Order: sequence, then structure tokens, then C-alpha cells
Amino acid sequence: MLTRKQKDLLILIHERMNAGDIAPSYEEMRESVGLKSKSGIHRLIAALEDRGYLRRLPHKARAIEVIRLPEGYQNPLQNPPETVPAKAPAFPVAHAFESIPLYGKIAAGSPIEAIRDEGETIDIPPTLLGPGSHYALRVEGDSMINAGINDHDIVIIERAERAEQGQIVVALVDDNEVTLKRFRRAGNRIILEPENDNYEPWVLEPDRVKIQGLLVSLMRTYH
Repeated sequence: MLTRKQKDLLILIHERMNAGDIAPSYEEMRESVGLKSKSGIHRLIAALEDRGYLRRLPHKARAIEVIRLPEGYQNPLQNPPETVPAKAPAFPVAHAFESIPLYGKIAAGSPIEAIRDEGETIDIPPTLLGPGSHYALRVEGDSMINAGINDHDIVIIERAERAEQGQIVVALVDDNEVTLKRFRRAGNRIILEPENDNYEPWVLEPDRVKIQGLLVSLMRTYH
């Protein structure tokens, strides 16, 4: 049996798509069922999929289709069958991915000057993001390979100005160069520590280092 919010969401998606419109965005779904965050919508959709009411289409990450409707459902405009044919048209769910800026390269070896392309973005599944504001950087170098971060990986960064001991951070050095390293404090020094024995840690005065963000996730391609 569906919960009230699961049923309301399923009917909302069906009626919008059945009217020939695109499926509602996650923000529209959130407002319609009265949730505080879009993460709740992701859980409702996953539950409806598990129960066989919705299906996410293969190779179409932004599309879903309604497989069946709640028992006793009556369309206010007509009397549709209780099930929807498997080949019924599907429309993309807007904002199933979130677009964040891609700010060029970050060194995971020797620091390099940050390259910021304000016009380039990348679509990220919400499951790779947490709260806060985010941006992406492309890794250049191999100094973090022991932490599972390889050359050409794309790292997802949460904007932050502070870091806890042991976190992997984006650090701006001398207001000019940016690097991805593990953050540590030792006395009155900051250590930017690589995850590769071929590299030496950077030991710096605190006023030379500004934290620009914290690593939250990573994307990798194999071509």
C-alpha cells in the first residue's frame, strides 16, 4: 500500500504526462507534496520504483515512466485504465541532475595557477552532492593516488573556508596557486599532505594558505 505522499506524487506525475506536458521538476514535486527538500522526492521516487509503480528508463537518466496507478484512481477528466501500457511516452524529469560550475584544473602534484572558466558547467547526480554550494575541478597529477584520486578525475568540492584535521581540501597558496591535498595542522604550521610517497608535504605558515573547499565526491571516466 502506498503512503499518502507516494500516491500524491505518482498521480501528479501521471496527470502531467497524460496531459501531454513534461513531467514536473523535482522542485515542483517538492512543493506539490509539501516536502522541505528535494532529497525527500528522490526517496519517494525510489520507493515507487521498488513497488513497481514507476520505472527509470535505461540510458535516459532524466526520464521515468508510470507503470501502474494506485488502486481506485480515477482521472478527473476521463476514466483511464488502471495500468498504463509499458510503451506509453515518457518525458524527462527536469532537474534530475544538478548543474554546477566546472572551474578547470587543480593540481594533485605541484600546485598550478587555478584556471577558472565561468561559462563551463557539469551535470551531477544529486546523490554526489551534500548541503551547501558546490563546484567541480579536473585533477591534474598523481599526488593523491593513494586516496583513490587519479589524474583526469573530476572532483566535486563543497565551498568552505575551514577544514578539520585530515580532510582533503582545495587550498589556495599565496593567493595564486591551488592544490588538492590532505589538510593537517602541526603546531603553528599548516601541512598540505600528498597521498603519494613520491611527493613531499608542504609545510606552510597559516597566512599563506586559504581553504577554498572540501572534497565531497569524485567522478571518473575510462576513455
